[in-house]
This record gives sequence, C-alpha cells and structure tokens, in this order.
Amino acid sequence: MRSNLLRSLFTTPGPAVAVSIAPEQVAAVHVESGRKGPLVRGHARLPLPEGAVTPAVQGTNLADPAAVVEALEGVLERLPRRPRRIGLLLPDAAAKVSMVRFASVPARAADLDPMLRWQARRTVPFDVDEAQVDWMPGRTTAGGEQEFVAVLAHRAVVEEYERVCAAAGMHAGLVDLLSFSLIEAAVACGATDPTVDWLLVHVGGGASTLVVVRDRHPLLFRTVADGQPPGDLVHQTAMYYEDRLGGGGLSHALIAGNGRAPHGFEAIRRVIEGRLAIAVEPITNRLARLLPDRDGLDAAALDGLAAPLGLLLRVRPPRRASA
Repeated sequence: MRSNLLRSLFTTPGPAVAVSIAPEQVAAVHVESGRKGPLVRGHARLPLPEGAVTPAVQGTNLADPAAVVEALEGVLERLPRRPRRIGLLLPDAAAKVSMVRFASVPARAADLDPMLRWQARRTVPFDVDEAQVDWMPGRTTAGGEQEFVAVLAHRAVVEEYERVCAAAGMHAGLVDLLSFSLIEAAVACGATDPTVDWLLVHVGGGASTLVVVRDRHPLLFRTVADGQPPGDLVHQTAMYYEDRLGGGGLSHALIAGNGRAPHGFEAIRRVIEGRLAIAVEPITNRLARLLPDRDGLDAAALDGLAAPLGLLLRVRPPRRASA
C-alpha cells in the first residue's frame, strides 16, 4: 500500500488495467475511454486453489505464492496487451480501516500522518511504525470535527502482494482495497445521492464487509471473517449507524460478491431486507447500464470484475452527458 494511496488516484495518470487478488480468484480488466463511455477491451478471471490466499492484517497472506503468480500470468495472457503497470486491489481483511476525528487539522499533509498513526495505533496488532498508512477526508461531524478514513496495512503484507505481481512482470503503481473500489464503481454508475446514506455490501475476499456511505465518503466500515453469522454483522452495523452516528435511514443497498452473483449472497440479502427494510440490488445491474460495450460480460463475470472496474472508472471516469 503506497503512501497517499487513496489520494494518489486523483493526481497520478491512471493505469488501463486493474488486477484483484482474493481467496476465490485473480481477476483482471482492461478499460479504455470511448466516445460513448468506458470500453472493456479485455477481462479474465482464474480461480485459485483453496487456501492459496488467506488475507489477514498480519502474517502470511499468500500461502501458495506460486499458484497466485501462475493465475496472474494466466489472466494477463488473456488481455489485449500485457501491462507493465497496474492498479492492484487487496482483500479488505488485509488492512485495517478506521475512522479518525480531529478537532483541529494541520495545514500540511506531512503533519497529519503522525497524528493519524498515533490515533489509530491501538486498532492494529502490530507496531504502527511498521504500517503503511493512507487516508482520505471524510465527513465533518455536527460538532465541527473533521473525520478521516485511515487505512493501515502491515508493510510486510503489502510487499507480499507486490512481490507476486513483480514475479508476473507487473508493477503495482496503485494499491487499494476491494470495497473502496466497489464504492467508486457505484459512484461512477450514478448509484449514489450525496443527500442520503446508502449501504455497500461486499461478500467475498475471505470476509464480509458492510460500508455505510454518504457522498462517496465511508461513515462506517465493518469487516468480519467468513463463517460469522451475517445477521450479527448487519445488526451491529445498523445499531452503530442509528445510535452512534445518528443516522436518518439508509436509502438502499448495493451488493457485490467477487463473482458469486446472484446466488452467493442470498443469506445476507434476506437479512438486510428484513432488518433494514431497504431494497438490495446487485451492483452488476448498475454497471451493466454504464458499460455500453462490455465484451460479453455476463452477470457473474461482471460481479467478479466490479472492484477492478471501480478502480479504473475512478482514474478514468466516464463522460457525463451534457445538459
């Protein structure tokens, strides 16, 4: 995870190819800008052996790096041309996301980094000096405090993912988390309204993640390992949103499943609809309308590529129709 990871996407010329590494699969997509919108020039997904990728904030994440390199090389061979520089997406469980508030914010970004490290030091099970930290501005609270979305990843974990990319002949110029790029996919699709809060549900990557979003800014980010009851995660998220954040209600939920669409997330969809009484829609429905030329992607393939597409739509935003 590069320094200034999230913000760098707005200032660095974006890659044309994004790659995601998750326990289920390695996926890659190549997008170029077209006159009518983003054009998917190539895409590929390959499954990984069970246990090859075991995301965690500390310790070994790639139990079988050779299998991951083989899958990376396989998806790259299926693209129109082999990229040298890519955007890389890691599982949510490979990093810690925290909401940090300050009553007073320093003018210089360099002065903010040590403040974020100090505030977030108790949220990770390793020395914060061993962390790669990035952040983006969040909401301003009712009391006037500025909130930041801080991402902390153990340097050794990020380097582990970067090494397999290098072994496959790629340089990971940008690094992000799967769920952050899914938010960007939703924003690019026009699936968000800055005046209301909505819920992103990401089931995959070895975990389930729920993110409450307002105007593309996460208000709440919760990740739990696979196997935990989805009802507990939904209930805890709803209670925190209502009681601690004073939420006025969620408008809708978008769900993604790393290629599991539409059946792999039925359980959590039913829980959300029952507990929150909101509509739950696959993010693929919105992406399909955004991409006029999607190279034959069906719903499952589009779901598996939603996060890489989100990263590319962020750095290569679709043109908006003129009024």
